[in-house]
Amino acid sequence: MERYRQVFKRSVAKDLRPIPNRGVARILDRLKALSENPRPPGCEKLSGQERYRIRQGSFRIIYEIRDKILLVVVVKIAHRKEAY
Repeated sequence: MERYRQVFKRSVAKDLRPIPNRGVARILDRLKALSENPRPPGCEKLSGQERYRIRQGSFRIIYEIRDKILLVVVVKIAHRKEAY
């Protein structure tokens, strides 16, 4: 299987600022795994949108998959209370 490229919206860097360093490291590890398998076990498609979400602790990573060009666009990273 080919690797997917990852692109981050500019707002994602801002989303990561208040998260503790240990949490950011775990989120980044989870994002690396998305290039191998953009639909890992536990991911869910969001209803009414062409977006997916995965959980990392109490944080949610929301992203879009563009299969034709092998691209994963990370849209938002937020605490579960604020993610949707």
